[in-house]
Parts: sequence; C-alpha cells; structure tokens
Amino acid sequence: MANTPSAKKAARKIERRTEVNRNRRSRMRTFVRKVEEALAAGDKDAAGAAFKSAEPEIMRAAQKGVLPKNTASRKVSRLAHRLAKLGA
Repeated sequence: MANTPSAKKAARKIERRTEVNRNRRSRMRTFVRKVEEALAAGDKDAAGAAFKSAEPEIMRAAQKGVLPKNTASRKVSRLAHRLAKLGA
C-alpha cells in the first residue's frame, strides 16, 4: 500500500487510467468481434463495413497506448487479408 502522499496520488491516477484503458480495449475488441462475426457468416458487405469502422478504432487504441503500434498494424493487416480472401 502507498505510504507517501505522492505515491497515494500516483495510485489514484493509475486507477483512473486503468479504467480508461479498459474501456478503450473493450471498445476495440467489440469492433474487431463485429468484423470476425461478419467474416464467419460470409457476409462480405457487412464485413467490409465493420472493417471500415474497426480499423480506425484499432489504430486509435494504439495511438492512446492501449496496445503497441505494430500489434495494431498486424491486427488490421490480418483482418484485411481475411476480408480480401472472402471476396476472392
């Protein structure tokens, strides 16, 4: 447990940031899940629309520090590849 005033304040800040990051991560996962569900159903139009909204959400999460930039790029790339494969 934090003893000094500065450590107590840091603990409060971490708690707030953790909650914000948890919300951002959850939101990103929801968008990704919508794309994956559309891909699994084989619905190209819905998958394309879901991907268009998921891509900025994933990159925003990376920009905000929720996940590394390369991880976000890899997720976007793999979703795009699966989408292209569905259309082929």
